[in-house]
Amino acid sequence: MTATALIELREASVVRAGRAILERVSLTVSAGEIVTLIGPNGAGKTTAVRLALGLERADAGAVIRRADLRVGYQPQRISVEPTLPLPVRRLLTLTQSHPRADLIAALDTLGVAHLIDADIHVLSGGELQRVMLARAFLRKPHLLVLDEPTQNLDVNGALDIYRLIAGVRDALNCGVLLVSHDLNVVMAGTSRVYCLNGHVCCSGHPEHVSRHPEFLRLFGTAATDALAVYTHRHDHTHAPDGHAVPAAGASHDHHHHHHHDQHHPH
Repeated sequence: MTATALIELREASVVRAGRAILERVSLTVSAGEIVTLIGPNGAGKTTAVRLALGLERADAGAVIRRADLRVGYQPQRISVEPTLPLPVRRLLTLTQSHPRADLIAALDTLGVAHLIDADIHVLSGGELQRVMLARAFLRKPHLLVLDEPTQNLDVNGALDIYRLIAGVRDALNCGVLLVSHDLNVVMAGTSRVYCLNGHVCCSGHPEHVSRHPEFLRLFGTAATDALAVYTHRHDHTHAPDGHAVPAAGASHDHHHHHHHDQHHPH
């Protein structure tokens, strides 16, 4: 295990009912880097995350984690009783208590300090993702594990979340392990991509992976074309409610292909 590695899967396999879900998967996440797992549904991405988190054991191979590793985990979805009022401050302190000042500071890092007393049921998708990131941030993790953090957000909202994740990484110098199906925004700051389909088909820098024959077979050339679009300079920011705010001096000429947007009305 390299000196900076936080977690390493070494030829890890997971077999369920005689079927290999993961086959000899090797990957590492080191401090300060953002590593993204992509792959089709059923490719074993969540199982790989569960191995990294220590929630499942490998049937073969090894999972090595740094001693004293503190992990912040943002699961794919949280289930909250819809009839139960739950203010943001309470969501942040369900598993451990923090002074209000710390809650405000964490929310402020994610641009949502004004929502501390809001009920989570009134938040937009982007606001809830920010609050969940603040919740993970409060643990001051060495390793931040995020399962589909851009789910249900449009392209611009997703780019914003990636930017915030990079900000959290900078603030904590933590490693980040992301699961994403969202090829369009994977480019926005990922150090390394692992393309998983039961086994690691290919891995490396996003531009390298996007040209790999196995990647093209899984995702098609349209994915590579889409990737090229999102490497451009992001020329505006977004208010927490999702509307675009042009950056200073930026033109209003956006290059986003809005038909990629999966905008869900809140």
